[in-house]
Amino acid sequence: MVFLQIRKLCSQLEMVASCYEARRDKLLETKELELKWLEEKKQVLFAASDHFERLRDEKEKFSELSSLLFCSVLQDTKEKIQKMKSYQERLMESLGDLLEKHLPLPQNESSSSKKKKVKIRESLVNLTHFWDVLMNKVLNTPHDPYVTIDHTFWPPYIEMLLRYGIAVRHQENNFKIRLETFF
Repeated sequence: MVFLQIRKLCSQLEMVASCYEARRDKLLETKELELKWLEEKKQVLFAASDHFERLRDEKEKFSELSSLLFCSVLQDTKEKIQKMKSYQERLMESLGDLLEKHLPLPQNESSSSKKKKVKIRESLVNLTHFWDVLMNKVLNTPHDPYVTIDHTFWPPYIEMLLRYGIAVRHQENNFKIRLETFF
């Protein structure tokens, strides 16, 4: 009986040993797979780090080039804007000179009503100022570009602008005009 119990115990121990050997073999296989996976991840990490370094170097080079390019483009744009401003000033001066020369305010004709005409002439604005008022109104308030006509605007100027299609009257109020849209 004791012999049978020892034999039974031995067979149970052999089974336990074989289970542990199988488990050990499975763990060794898992360890091999994990080591391979770890090696692959190290290679991926090395490749990613290398790629990151290259991208950072390219970014630094690109940022230096782009900042130089940006400064160059900005400087060119500033110069062009300055040239356009000076050209616009010359055009506006030329327009003012042209308007003064060819479309002056009315001159005093008789001496009998000299005081009355001088008052009228002093209260009238020249065409250059009138033109500025119309343009500023269109640019500053595009939703309401109409200028109310008062005694300071010489009627022949208004009629000329309307006749040649430079300005148009308000549909409901004849005492308002605006510049016509030009394309």
